[in-house]
Amino acid sequence: MRKIALGLAVLGLSAGVAFAQTPTNFADVDTDGNGELSFAELQAVWPDLTQDEFDAADVDGSGGLSVKELNTLQPAALRATPSSDAGVSAETISD
Repeated sequence: MRKIALGLAVLGLSAGVAFAQTPTNFADVDTDGNGELSFAELQAVWPDLTQDEFDAADVDGSGGLSVKELNTLQPAALRATPSSDAGVSAETISD
């Protein structure tokens, strides 16, 4: 039982470091600084995002999502995976 508790404590500490490194605002995710989020940039924080979902949100066809377009993504496209983005949402990214 002690080994399990110790293992969970180590896992919790290492997960905290990973969560601290996860981008949480638009500028952090916009790695090329062009003011729009590409499909590749978004997949870094939302690995479940599909190309079809991205294309549907890209209403101007620019190949990138503005803050306004990002906020139109359907909730299914914004699923948070516990291991990668822990609650990151369009609202946090659009800040």
